[in-house]
Amino acid sequence: MNLKSMKKMNRNLLSIMFFAIIGTLHAQDTDQAVLTKTDSTSNTKRVKLDGIAAVIGDYVILDSDIEKTLIDLKSQGASTQDITKCSLLGKLMEDRLYAHQAVQDSLLVSDDQVNAQSDAQIQQLVSQVGSMQKVLKFYKKPDVESFRTELFEINKLRMLSEKMQGKIVEEIEVTPEEVRQFFNKIPEDERPVFGSELEIAQIVKQPEAPEEEKQKVIDRLKQIKQDVEENDASFNVKAILYSQDPGSKSKGGFYSMTRETPFVKEFKDVAFSLQEGEISEPFETDFGYHIIYIEKIRGQELDLRHILIIPEIPKSTMEKAVAELDTIRQQILDGKYDFADAALNFSDEKETKFDGGLLRNPINFDSRFELTKMDPALYNQVRNLKDEEISRPIKEENQRGGPPKFKIMKISNRFDEHKADFAKDYLKIQELALREKQFEAIKEWMNEHIEDTYIHVNDQNKDCNFANNWVKE
Repeated sequence: MNLKSMKKMNRNLLSIMFFAIIGTLHAQDTDQAVLTKTDSTSNTKRVKLDGIAAVIGDYVILDSDIEKTLIDLKSQGASTQDITKCSLLGKLMEDRLYAHQAVQDSLLVSDDQVNAQSDAQIQQLVSQVGSMQKVLKFYKKPDVESFRTELFEINKLRMLSEKMQGKIVEEIEVTPEEVRQFFNKIPEDERPVFGSELEIAQIVKQPEAPEEEKQKVIDRLKQIKQDVEENDASFNVKAILYSQDPGSKSKGGFYSMTRETPFVKEFKDVAFSLQEGEISEPFETDFGYHIIYIEKIRGQELDLRHILIIPEIPKSTMEKAVAELDTIRQQILDGKYDFADAALNFSDEKETKFDGGLLRNPINFDSRFELTKMDPALYNQVRNLKDEEISRPIKEENQRGGPPKFKIMKISNRFDEHKADFAKDYLKIQELALREKQFEAIKEWMNEHIEDTYIHVNDQNKDCNFANNWVKE
């Protein structure tokens, strides 16, 4: 498959792969659902309610599922210009095949995980439109319970599908030689063009709370732990009331995690040292102080709740951090240090200080950020900086909880839009090569499991030009 084909495939699939997949009914033998209806003259009529577009294992896809998905795409502002009914049906069938096989392979997701995801989505929807009633009106649901039930089924199917896809590609890697071969087989006139990019460096000061404020937080967490253990108070309620973790507060502090979950080491070490039903002592991470309650242990997976409380940092301490950055900035401008040396000597950010303050792109750990794909918050911090200019101190709130930090920033390098160069753009080319190899593995898996799974496609859809061989001969 050449790069042009890959791009077209990615445009079509990425437009629809993250949207809700409606309906998880059990397989039926008929190609349409009917209702017997008696009119005012007592004549019996057979009225079509909803056609069955396809059956995949234990899952049914209704004609209305396709229409609902298309409506969801449009309501989310996605382009539907290149999306046909057949391509949507094909994508819905893929997702149900993944989910069906996930169940066969015992790649299960807990109800708590699904409910936590649904709760977060509902909270986000309410914050966007203003009230739960407006959400229900938009989605044409009579009450919260029916909306939550449908959302549960949607999320469960999606999470099973994602888990199966993750298993298929989890061990796939590309060697440098495979990357070279991938690049060389792309025709010269089809090689990708990368947009304008920046390299950005920063020096960070992280104000610390005084010891007496830290002790106040530790004592508060110990009091909460004691109240739960001795007075049978609800940890869930305590987390909703007191936790300062925006990612879990509304869910009663709930997280489901494994050793591979990208939490900080200190958090994972404490979590996996506890027994079911046990509450940790207060402990510190970069985000503040925590206590963890282990709700359930399922092999290598934990269901836990936690409470994060952040010690208060006095205004005078934050003003001191700003003054220090002003001094460092002036010393760089005066030539006493270059930016990289100043970062090494004075920055509090261990992830960047040993690399001259250079930021790494979280997507691929490259040092370059493509302008059109930059995080808006980061873009706003550097968009007005000229070459060699150093910003005034910038306050950055911690979106995951934890104290704010202050920093000065500099654009280290600019790269104009250019056609892919193997040496300069190796990491990006490696990412494309890996994506193609994963795509081929998924295609092989799909072909194999289509053969082994019960699949039925409605006669009206058999003429679709599917990417996969859903219509078996």
